[in-house]
Amino acid sequence: MTSVTVPTRPSLRERKKIRTRRAIRRAAYRLFEAQGYDGTTVEQIADAAEVSASTVFRYFPTKEDIVLSDEYDPVMVAELRARPAQEPIVASLRHALLGPLREMLADEGEFEEMRQRLRLVRSVPAVRARMGENIQESSRLLASVTAERLGRPEDDFEIRVVVGALIGAWSEAIFHWLDADGGADLAAVLDRSLELLAANLCRPPA
Repeated sequence: MTSVTVPTRPSLRERKKIRTRRAIRRAAYRLFEAQGYDGTTVEQIADAAEVSASTVFRYFPTKEDIVLSDEYDPVMVAELRARPAQEPIVASLRHALLGPLREMLADEGEFEEMRQRLRLVRSVPAVRARMGENIQESSRLLASVTAERLGRPEDDFEIRVVVGALIGAWSEAIFHWLDADGGADLAAVLDRSLELLAANLCRPPA
């Protein structure tokens, strides 16, 4: 029987941190919507979230990070670690990417934040540049966890290529959805992009 690791629930301290991060992000999005990204200062965001500016910077090193940071990566990693050890890489990554996203999209507030985030990525060069850095960080994280599960070196070239291809397909699908005015089911669009890639991607040898 295949052993499956059950993701642990975040500690009370971590849950409090998550609530603070969310409060800061939601205050920021309200201000961005009302007065624009460039017209909003970190001090204004702090006031709206009822925290200090130093607290904002403790959670988000830059204003761009307020837009782009979320709780998705840790949940995605937990999902990936919980997949069966013998499952093909692409299938494991597909589950890890889509599972947390479906939960996020089920929350109307989270879904609207995602739409706002993507609009800012499209319209603000600094946010777009920072997103590129974040995508690289997420790719490295997923590749490292995948290599760990398979008992391979952390910098395994084949795994990095597969993960990079999946993340690239994911990004293209998201912006395709946004360019089409977000009318389609985003999770279905993303699932289709990974399905297409999986059908044409040669899996690294075991």
